[in-house]
Amino acid sequence: MNRPTDIQLYVTPPQQCSYLPDREAVSIFVEPGTADNPIYSHLIRHGFRRSGEHIYRPACPGCQACISVRIPVARFTPSRRDRRCRKRNQDLVGHWLKGHYAPEYFELYQRYLAARHPGGGMDKTSPTQFRQFLLSRWSQTLFLELRLDEQLMAVACTDLVDDGLSAVYTFFEPGAESRGLGNYAILQQIDLARRLHLDWVYLGYWIENSPKMAYKRRFRPLQGYQGDRWRELPDEP
Repeated sequence: MNRPTDIQLYVTPPQQCSYLPDREAVSIFVEPGTADNPIYSHLIRHGFRRSGEHIYRPACPGCQACISVRIPVARFTPSRRDRRCRKRNQDLVGHWLKGHYAPEYFELYQRYLAARHPGGGMDKTSPTQFRQFLLSRWSQTLFLELRLDEQLMAVACTDLVDDGLSAVYTFFEPGAESRGLGNYAILQQIDLARRLHLDWVYLGYWIENSPKMAYKRRFRPLQGYQGDRWRELPDEP
């Protein structure tokens, strides 16, 4: 097993930022082929994230807009919005399964990307790209299926790390947007973390000026990794 002291990091060349188009993005990556779940469990506590088998963290010169955020499970109290979300989705049945590829998942994933990211390149995907993005040989990945009777409504890809769960990606039926299935999936991840006696649900990166990431700030309390330490983020008004 690789130890955290053995980690080799590499820096990517600058490229256009996909979240803030007027800026350039630089990331640091763990050396390919050396990652495992203990290493990831160590690095996620230092603001890193997984995409497929690659572990990375933004390292953009002069920009700290990407903030890794996490929910302290023991202190989380559902808001009125959260309670309404649970009530809207009480007719769904959820099952936690080992992460894997299935044609049914991919069909829903295609519909979701076509509706949410039309013409941006993400909507042109393949089963191979699905596997490369959501799965890896070393991660302990779970899929939460949410079904209405037999219909698959949403899938939440979630990693199990030493001290918590990491929400990797959620995709859902585009016609059911009013249900708030993305938020509901996070509530289910918090519930599972409680049952497993885990401390955190990691939500990945939050950018204040990105409307697509605004939902993450609705979960309170919320911590952000800033200045090489986790700090409580102030509640939004």
